[in-house]
Order: sequence, then structure tokens, then C-alpha cells
Amino acid sequence: MAVTPSTLREDQIQHFIEHGFVVVPDCVDPELARRWTDHAYTRLGYAPDNSSTWAEEIVWMDHETTAPVAELSPKGWGALCDIVGGADRIDPVVYEIESTHFTTINAFEWSDAFIVNFRRGADQPWQAPSADLPGWHKDGSYFRHFLDSREQALLTVMLWSDVAPQGGGTFIARDSIPVVARYLADRPEGVGPGEFGELIGHCRDFDELTGATGTFVILHPFMLHASSNNHSGRSRFMSNPPMVLREPMQLNRPDPADFSPLERATLHALGTDSLAFSPTALRESYWTAQSS
Repeated sequence: MAVTPSTLREDQIQHFIEHGFVVVPDCVDPELARRWTDHAYTRLGYAPDNSSTWAEEIVWMDHETTAPVAELSPKGWGALCDIVGGADRIDPVVYEIESTHFTTINAFEWSDAFIVNFRRGADQPWQAPSADLPGWHKDGSYFRHFLDSREQALLTVMLWSDVAPQGGGTFIARDSIPVVARYLADRPEGVGPGEFGELIGHCRDFDELTGATGTFVILHPFMLHASSNNHSGRSRFMSNPPMVLREPMQLNRPDPADFSPLERATLHALGTDSLAFSPTALRESYWTAQSS
């Protein structure tokens, strides 16, 4: 059943459908973000005002503190539910993953598992995003990818600090969603996690995600992206909160009004109103369900 959006405006939803992302500002209290990031320095043994103590250029932190998204960021939670078609389409199960930096996926919680870019590449000339740069990828190292996969339902970027241009913001290929969608539609047998990077050669429209503390960017899971260098002299705190669906995307619903914006965006990328997609191989997920 179709769910009436609670948080995003219709023009924001339409932007996601047509362009594959939406920017939602003011999704976290700046004071809470400051407390969490200040404590992150303590956890790392770094001094926030002394860059000589920043031993690593970039750090993937495990979580220490977690909180329900609906309490921590009602606006962010509402936006997520709007894009996937309602909270009842989100998987409440907690999963443990061995093959990524983060050990758990819980779509109903956010945490202080920050990716902190202190000065990655600061000793190198700045390079704007382009297909020539390395590291382009599609998230999801823990499952076999199909057009309708549920395991990486959205790519999300939460900014826990201000991120200025050339400040370590994630690079995105804005025109990559149709490329990835067609690649997967043509391969109903599924695709391994490492097979997407070379598709960047088909892309021409690139951008750098910037914004103020509390900015939340919701992107289609087919958006190719890459880490960038940080030339700002300031540390960049961000996270990629996971989102998992209860069921695979349904791209051939009897009532078109029941399509979620995520499903509509996928169909838009393929240039069709519906698609009877069925995998021809078993779905494989390399994770373990945990009790919540």
C-alpha cells in the first residue's frame, strides 16, 4: 500500500526519482554532533586542536554509542521512510558482517562509527572528481548484487562536521545510476561485489558532497562514489548509516501507486514504468542474523 510522505516535499521526492539523491539539512543537533565528535578524538587519543597528534590520515571507527534513528534524527528517519515507502518496508533484524569495517548493520539505529578523514592526500595536488581517479565503487561487499537487491537499499551520507569544497567530501558520479541499473538488469544471474568500478568509464557528470554539520544525503544504492582527498586542514567526520529492506524491491507492482520512490527511481533509470525482473541464481548474503 502506498504511504503518504511525512517529511520530504514532493519536489524533493521527484528530485530523488529523477536524479538519484536528495539532500536533507539539519538532521542532527549540532551540539550532539560536537559531543560525539569530541569524544571520538578522545577514543582515538588525538587532540582536536593539534594536527600533529593525528597519526592516521583517515580512520574507520567502530561504534561505541548507538541510538534509534527516530529519536536521534526524526527528520532523517522520516526522510528514509519516505524514500523506501514506509517503515514497514525496512528490515528490523540486526546483522553481523565480517568482511567490512563495520561489524553490524542495524537499519533502525545510527551510531558514532565515524569515517574520519583527517588529511588524506593533503600532500598531493588537488584533483576534482573524474573517471580518471581510482576507488570508484558501489557499496555492498557482503552480498551478490541483483537489480532488486534489498541488502544495500540506499547509500546514505551523514555529515557530523562541516564539509567544505576540497574538504574530504565523498565524490559521486551523478549519471552512474542508469549505467549500473542497466548492467544489473542485463545480468539476472547476479554480480559480485567488485564488478562495478570499471563502469565509471561510462560516466561524465561528477560532484563532491559538501554541507554543514547535520546534513544528510540519501542516494540511490546504484550511485558510484569514491573517497576524496582532504585539503582543508580540518578533520571531516561522516558516517554511512545502513539501510536494509525486508524484501527485494518490487519493480512490477499491480498498482503503480504502491511503488516506493526508490523503486520509481530504479525504473526511471531504466526508462520504463515497470519491469518483471526475476533473478536466475540464488541470492547470497555473507552475514549472520543477530538478536536485537
